Amino acid sequence: MKTLVTYLTQTGNTQKIAEAIYGEIEGEKDIKPINDVADLEGYDLAFIGFPVMQFDIPPKVKSFITDKTAGKNVATFMTHAVPEGTEAIHSWTGSCKEAASSANFLGSFDCQGELAQPVIDMLLQADDPQMKAFGEMGPSTKGQPDQSRVQKAKEFAKEIQAKL
Repeated sequence: MKTLVTYLTQTGNTQKIAEAIYGEIEGEKDIKPINDVADLEGYDLAFIGFPVMQFDIPPKVKSFITDKTAGKNVATFMTHAVPEGTEAIHSWTGSCKEAASSANFLGSFDCQGELAQPVIDMLLQADDPQMKAFGEMGPSTKGQPDQSRVQKAKEFAKEIQAKL
């Protein structure tokens, strides 16, 4: 079995989770930024990761999932600034499943990542009270994803592999 771990990262949070997943994969495997992946030809399983941006899957990743995963075994992973269990996460996970509707969608993992200071600054300047609230949450994300979240990502990798 050949597995690909591919990801989009801006601040390193998603790359950290990608590397944790990659480290748990048995058999032949590759890890590559999504920009370096033309298609999933030759792969039996693909883990596709991204940061949540503007409360959704980044458009480049969404189109990759929609256009390149038909008939493939896929799992997604995402990093975000909100605490796990926040209601909005369900819509992001649902958006992944919808984008991968022509694939064999095996599951999704999410965890909190550290919110970048420029994003915190931008959110704090927003007129929208909800955006300001997200900005105020920024300091609580410091150091994420922490070791416990990295460990959960490793467990996710094992669970997904066990499904095949």
